[in-house]
Amino acid sequence: MNILVIDDHPVVRQGIRQILESEEGWRVTAEAPSILDALPFLRGGKFDVLVLDINLPGSNGLEALADVQREVPGLPVLIFSIHSEEHLAMRALKNGARGFLNKEHAPEELVRAVRRLAAGGSYVSPRLAEWLALEVSGRRQSLPHESLSDREYQVMCLIASGKTVSQIAEVLHRSPNTISTYRARILAKMGARNNAELTLYAINNRLIASPPGGSFGPSC
Repeated sequence: MNILVIDDHPVVRQGIRQILESEEGWRVTAEAPSILDALPFLRGGKFDVLVLDINLPGSNGLEALADVQREVPGLPVLIFSIHSEEHLAMRALKNGARGFLNKEHAPEELVRAVRRLAAGGSYVSPRLAEWLALEVSGRRQSLPHESLSDREYQVMCLIASGKTVSQIAEVLHRSPNTISTYRARILAKMGARNNAELTLYAINNRLIASPPGGSFGPSC
């Protein structure tokens, strides 16, 4: 089995490689820190599974899914993220991912997920499966951020992580006016009055991660 790993942390990529290559016949034949760096591999190689982080420089995992599907239609993609499964899994699966796994799971869970995707199936953890069952049955009460579009959700996370409108515009390659429009829509949908309330909501719902050192960063 040939596997491609895209994650912007070298230590994480090395860990994934060690876990997966402990299985007989499995090889991480390519790895990259971003979608841009992975494009030559996607265009020139043949992979059975792509293990993809949701937090990537220059784009997020949801955008990366679209890029992957354009380059290699049908390639099974496993989203492997520090992000809480409940918050992004539905968006990822709707955007073409075949599986979603939180990085807090044991190594054997990653192996199980990759094996399932390579065999033509899909994978979600038992916890996420229960959450999805509640979602489908209509017995789960939706949270305010779930009404946001993918782009609005990304902008909301960036606002909550402390970035200014100008900084977000630069990251997303949009005009500041466009980002301001997104912000106004987000505040209305979320019932928030300002950025501080968005930040508090994001922290309470684990939508942003706090790395060592204390500064918050987006998990979306």
